[in-house]
Amino acid sequence: MQSMTEDLQAQVLGLPAEDRARMLELLIASLEPKTAAQQAWTELALKRREDVRAGRTQLVPGDEALARVRASLG
Repeated sequence: MQSMTEDLQAQVLGLPAEDRARMLELLIASLEPKTAAQQAWTELALKRREDVRAGRTQLVPGDEALARVRASLG
């Protein structure tokens, strides 16, 4: 007999990727402290994610971003 956790796990793994990602976000958020600073960082991250999804922000490949940072420091 499967436990409630195993049943839930099977159900979640059967969801579409977007729904699983949302579930993961909710679970992670439930484990994090709810300080004012945490809330501010979360709001900023969500705004930036929305900017990327809406095409208002252009992503830069990681190696290019690191090269830019190194160039600005040196």
